[in-house]
Amino acid sequence: MHERILTAAEQPEIYLPKLEGKRIGLVINQTAILESKGKMHLVDFLMMEGMNVVKVFVPEHGFRGDADAGETINSEIDKNTGLPIVSLYGDNKKPKPEQLKDVDIIIYDLQDVGVRFYTYISTMHYVMEACAEQNKPILIFDRPNPNGDYIDGPVLKKGFESFVGMHPIPIVHGLTVGELAQMINGEGWLKNKVKAPIEIIPVKNWSRTASYSLPVKPSPNLPNDLSIRLYPSLCFFEGTDISLGRGTQYPFQVYGYPDPKFGDFTFTPVSIVGMSKNPPQQNKLCYGVDLRQESLDHRFTLKYLLHAYTVSGKKEKFFNNFFDKLAGTDQIRKDIISGKNENQIRESWQTDIDSYKKMREKYLIY
Repeated sequence: MHERILTAAEQPEIYLPKLEGKRIGLVINQTAILESKGKMHLVDFLMMEGMNVVKVFVPEHGFRGDADAGETINSEIDKNTGLPIVSLYGDNKKPKPEQLKDVDIIIYDLQDVGVRFYTYISTMHYVMEACAEQNKPILIFDRPNPNGDYIDGPVLKKGFESFVGMHPIPIVHGLTVGELAQMINGEGWLKNKVKAPIEIIPVKNWSRTASYSLPVKPSPNLPNDLSIRLYPSLCFFEGTDISLGRGTQYPFQVYGYPDPKFGDFTFTPVSIVGMSKNPPQQNKLCYGVDLRQESLDHRFTLKYLLHAYTVSGKKEKFFNNFFDKLAGTDQIRKDIISGKNENQIRESWQTDIDSYKKMREKYLIY
């Protein structure tokens, strides 16, 4: 019988004493819950315990996690708690000094999925940087990484940094947010090599080989465990005009295009409020491949991308200018256009992965 996995939020005996008498700012969304208390939200729990929560900062997808990818999140007052909500997505990615002025300590508690282009870790980077500059301590509440059992994909190359890739780490990086925070500090990746005053509250009873089913979907288009496992492989389609199922009830579990040569499976992306308001190929019948029977042991692969590329016959026009940002390099695109197969393309990142794994060792908690 395995002991129940306890996230940081589920261990109040560790963190409540650190919060006594302090004005608390939270970097959270719908994933910051205590499962043992009937999925009670961390905000409600802290307020119930008499803690002085003064402000909530929210990442992409907003406080409730129902805003589209890339949708502007507005700062507002939360109807349920009356707390001011500050968006860290859009123009204001990094908390400003005046936004931290009335805060003594920050808690970061966002469920990540262990993939470089998932933007919650970019938000963490900017929060760490702001807290380093304003000397505000951060408690990083750790949660399991549902893709934490392996490492794969190209390491981001200099010159390809963006909000979907800020660090020289592989696409599937094999770290929890706590481990990554230690790496960001340790490798001097914050601006001017400042170091954030972080403290990690680790997950209890979790090992990176243990499977972990997320109790709440981490973002609107990752509705289940399979979508989270397929996400690293299918997200590349965001750099093309192929649909990966946004606008259906099974995003990141299918892919297709309005042309029968792409496959026998059909689906029609439509506008779904709270998931995808304007999905690619909206209202068009797409033909493609259904991956809903794929195993949860799935690991990162280029085979779906290579299949769609070959069938499309579009050569370099297959890719849009977002593709290299997602890949963190222009090498994959060039290799695909030059006709290399998956094994040959993989060779281009092997050396980088080996050095990354060595560097990663010193930051591991689990």
